[in-house]
Amino acid sequence: MLIGETPIALLISTCVAMWLLVLRRQREKAMDAINDIVEQAVAPVCSIILITGAGGMFGGVLKASGIGEALAGSLQSMGMPLIVAGYVIAAVIRVAQGSATVAGTTAASIMAPAVLAAPELAGFPAACITVAIVAGAIGYSHVNDSGFWLVGRFLGVSTQTMLKTWTVVSTGISLMAFGLVWVIFTLLT
Repeated sequence: MLIGETPIALLISTCVAMWLLVLRRQREKAMDAINDIVEQAVAPVCSIILITGAGGMFGGVLKASGIGEALAGSLQSMGMPLIVAGYVIAAVIRVAQGSATVAGTTAASIMAPAVLAAPELAGFPAACITVAIVAGAIGYSHVNDSGFWLVGRFLGVSTQTMLKTWTVVSTGISLMAFGLVWVIFTLLT
């Protein structure tokens, strides 16, 4: 089963690709060509991989520390509807650590006990809360988001331009999605 693991499969495919390059070129030039190709391929993604890993670790720290549960409890004690609390928690985690995936899964795990405890939220209302969590998780992309850097670096766009475009668009999408799902949720409950 070791071969089926993602990192091992990627390593094997990389080694096979390098071996095929050696077969196609003269032996002396092959190693230089492989070195150049690997350098060009790895250089743009190194910072992206680092930021993604750091975001995942920070999400793990947030989850392990219990700060998420404390945040959820505070929002609920304020009388905030669960759909709004889910959005806010996901958005706060997204802004703090950058990864939409980590923000969404962390917010969902924080909100799940409260949603499951309310039988009136079963079915479609729970789906609306899920969409609200995702809306909070996809917005507010900025410099700690690997997607921000991925798009910016591969398109050759400056950080300032990315903040003026990518961040504004992701925030608009987030707010629009939340607004639409909140209207649907309000009409159904």
